Amino acid sequence: MSHPRFFGYGSLVNLATHDYADPRPARLLGWRRIWRHTDLRPAAFLSVERAAGVEIEGITAGVPGADWAALDAREYAYIRRDVSHEVTPSHGETAVYEVEASRLVAPDVAHPILLSYLDVVVQGFLRVHGADGAARFFATTSGWQAPILNDRHAPRYPRAQTLSAAETATVDQALAQLGARVISATA
Repeated sequence: MSHPRFFGYGSLVNLATHDYADPRPARLLGWRRIWRHTDLRPAAFLSVERAAGVEIEGITAGVPGADWAALDAREYAYIRRDVSHEVTPSHGETAVYEVEASRLVAPDVAHPILLSYLDVVVQGFLRVHGADGAARFFATTSGWQAPILNDRHAPRYPRAQTLSAAETATVDQALAQLGARVISATA
């Protein structure tokens, strides 16, 4: 098809981090989000894995001119998978990015989740899917036992955004409810 789309389930849900055309709320059926680390990046980040009976929210957006090069470069630690028949509503050819299984390593203190990255993701969910969508993000994501590095004062995530007080409170409250371990970003 000449107008392919991607399904974004993490930072790509935050429309302030990109300018891909025609973003639309969507769901991916039979998949869940999971925090992963690979040997390709210094910190943990979101990926997806198949999970029967689960669905996740996100967005789909167009890939201009069917040229995947820029998006592939942004998502360099992932491989692209065709999920055209697993996205609803369907808009034809659609791909999702998933960490290649052979590169997976468990997140740890040396490779934590960056709070600045999580903030971007949750801000996107709040703006696209509302408070209930943000709550579903936390509920349909696994791997919260990974440490979370509080880098808000000096963000390490390259597309970090400024959150409102309410957005920050949403993230902090959800992490507290999950019993997540937030560690200090000391030198």
